[in-house]
Amino acid sequence: MDKRYDHLKYENEAREIWEKHNAYKFNPQSKKEIFSIDTPPPTVSGTLHTGHIFSYTHTDIIARFKRMQDKNVFYPMGFDDNGLPTERYVEKKHKIKASMLKRSEFIKLCLNETKIVEKEFEKLWKTVGLSIDWSKTYSTISKKVRKISQYSFIDLFKKNLVYRKQEPSLYCTTCQTSVAQAELDDAQISSTFNDLEFKTEKGKKLIIATTRPELLPACVAIFYHPEDQRYKHLKNKLAIVPIFNQKIKILPDEKVEKDKGTGLVMCCTFGDQTDIYWYKKYKLPFIQAIGFDGKLTKNTGPLEGLKVHQARKRTIELLQESGKLLNQKKINHNVNVHERCKQEIEYLILRQWFVKILDNKKYFLEMAEKIEWKPKFMKARYRDWVENLGWDWCISRQRFFGIPFPVWHCQNCEKVILADPKDLPVDPQEKKYSKCPECSSNDIKPDTDVMDTWNTSALTPEININWPENNQKISIPMSIRPQAHDIIRTWAFYTIVKAKYHLNKIPWNEIVISGHILAGKEKVSKSKQSGQKIPTPEELLKQYPADAVRYWAANGKLGMDTAFSENQLKIGQRLITKLWNAFRFCKQNLESCSKTNYKRLELDNLNKWLLHKFSITLKIYLGYFEKYDYTLALETAEKFFWHDFCDNYLELIKYQIFNPDKYKENEIAATRFVLYEIGFGILQLFAPFTSHITEILYQKLFKNIENIPNIHSTTFDTTRYSYNFSDETQFINKLIMLITICRKLKTEKQLSLKTELKKLILYSENQNLLSKFKEEEKLLKGITKANNILYKKESIPTSLQKQDNSWIMNILID
Repeated sequence: MDKRYDHLKYENEAREIWEKHNAYKFNPQSKKEIFSIDTPPPTVSGTLHTGHIFSYTHTDIIARFKRMQDKNVFYPMGFDDNGLPTERYVEKKHKIKASMLKRSEFIKLCLNETKIVEKEFEKLWKTVGLSIDWSKTYSTISKKVRKISQYSFIDLFKKNLVYRKQEPSLYCTTCQTSVAQAELDDAQISSTFNDLEFKTEKGKKLIIATTRPELLPACVAIFYHPEDQRYKHLKNKLAIVPIFNQKIKILPDEKVEKDKGTGLVMCCTFGDQTDIYWYKKYKLPFIQAIGFDGKLTKNTGPLEGLKVHQARKRTIELLQESGKLLNQKKINHNVNVHERCKQEIEYLILRQWFVKILDNKKYFLEMAEKIEWKPKFMKARYRDWVENLGWDWCISRQRFFGIPFPVWHCQNCEKVILADPKDLPVDPQEKKYSKCPECSSNDIKPDTDVMDTWNTSALTPEININWPENNQKISIPMSIRPQAHDIIRTWAFYTIVKAKYHLNKIPWNEIVISGHILAGKEKVSKSKQSGQKIPTPEELLKQYPADAVRYWAANGKLGMDTAFSENQLKIGQRLITKLWNAFRFCKQNLESCSKTNYKRLELDNLNKWLLHKFSITLKIYLGYFEKYDYTLALETAEKFFWHDFCDNYLELIKYQIFNPDKYKENEIAATRFVLYEIGFGILQLFAPFTSHITEILYQKLFKNIENIPNIHSTTFDTTRYSYNFSDETQFINKLIMLITICRKLKTEKQLSLKTELKKLILYSENQNLLSKFKEEEKLLKGITKANNILYKKESIPTSLQKQDNSWIMNILID
């Protein structure tokens, strides 16, 4: 073995071993229990960030563990390449606009580009050591997935679970597309509360406060609370809007908070969801103030052509000039922003496709109860989201690139014409439909919208089983869904919706939620990583071994955000060095081992102690992993390796290893057996975490005896490690305590641990205990460097004294 662990050399060697033996290939013919993973498909838009390495390593740790539990692991990888990020990435790279090409041509261009990016992703994932079956990959814009996504729409349409409606919708004027409620974030902004003067037809002043004066041209009513005595007499009277002078009704409604402000609220089309509620309930007129391009429309007179913030400023100027601005107050308040561009959302009327959600919320809550949530508290986030949903799921997007709706519309009878499932995937803008099957009209137009990306991503379990053919060995529910907590409201929820509607099943048995990597208090992201001074994945893997990066990731607790820590990477690097050095030290004794039954050997107390301790450690480790608490499983493995194996066992057997002539053949054979048995067990414990170094050590020291091609194909064997030597363990614990005291006394006197003792005198009232220590005298002399050990049945304080240039140590043991 090399003196140093050359991680670049050996990581490459480990990867070659795994590829040679198809170590991670799912075997559909196997009779083993299947463990299937609904892997998150990363967005294809150029690069990955360090947060990806963090969360995807968590999934890999679970996958490796399950293989070592003798499961047939299905671990695919998808690439989410049908959305806005991919569209913008390809447009920027080729300096074109998607709309300049046919959709099929642009999709072809995207597929060519994303294949290059996906290969870069694959190379990075392999470098980290992800044990993915690379024969099980998919792209969300591929022909196969487009077919499944369009089939899903047709299935929902036939089940009356989707509808199309001219409806006020959440709209991002920056991205120029509608968005779903789940795609909103809250942002706190500074703004101004403006007190404006309205007047009744008879000239009575009415004061209304607003943060959005630019919506005055779209003001269609004023509301007050029906129990507010100040305004009851104004019911159904008319008021005049300042500057724009339209006459609007004054109406009572219980949604008004009578104790807030003046108790009067203006309703505009549209400032918020309450405006939409009132617009529908009272059949109010619609005045479009803001266009789809984010500019004020011709309905707004002097504001026409201005962007929203410009229009707000101009409106304030006009109000001041007219004397209608009575007061201003600076405030901070929360607004909805689009999660992708972080710009404020507007409410505009469009004809959109919606999936019915609100009518079936109770079913989605019931589904959540059938799924195991890890950690459990994450289920509350899901429940809160579902219980507070106020909109059906809008799946229409006004983008060019994406999966089109497989639909044409008859302009004569308004018949919705669906594509034939055998023709999928289809683009209705490129394939004409000749005649309406209802009225025989030729006036047929294609649907021009594309589907929301989540509409396809929500089908990852169905994609994995190749639904509706279902010709894969795996089935729904899959075993687990690993994902981050911020997309519970989107990916987790929508996947549950689709599984319920299509198959009436839960999509997976368990959902495992990881946290984010933080730079300070901020989530690490692709767009901000350089400014956050967090190394890129490539930089991280140049500076540290892949196993150190995996170790760092494994220390991120389930469901918890974790600050990026260079120190944790260094600790991981020290562990790798220690593993290499410890097994290098053991190498000579391991090479001459062979499998044997321990009952044939004369095991001493120390060897029994280590076997017993490891058996307990393995049980605890497996228990943590069953709960996917890999952080505590790693901690358990580390504690055994550093403390029990390295600090104690290896130190205690050094005397035997360096002085074999002083020991019998059967004593040496017993120690070699335990070194082999526990050395192999230690590599198994660390294999899911530090996968490369454990593979190399296994190949060098254990493969020829275990006769299994790689460490990750070995299985945890609780029968093999079911040693029970509790009495011997209690005694060795006392012996280790004695040695610890000896070391401490020498350290306090600033002596080397190799300093010889003229005499070591052990005192105890327990003669039986003294006798047991006498049986271990050879070991004690070797570790304490005592020339002579005396045993006295009396009680004397522990001390270390110098006498005639020699050291005498007294230790009281109990």
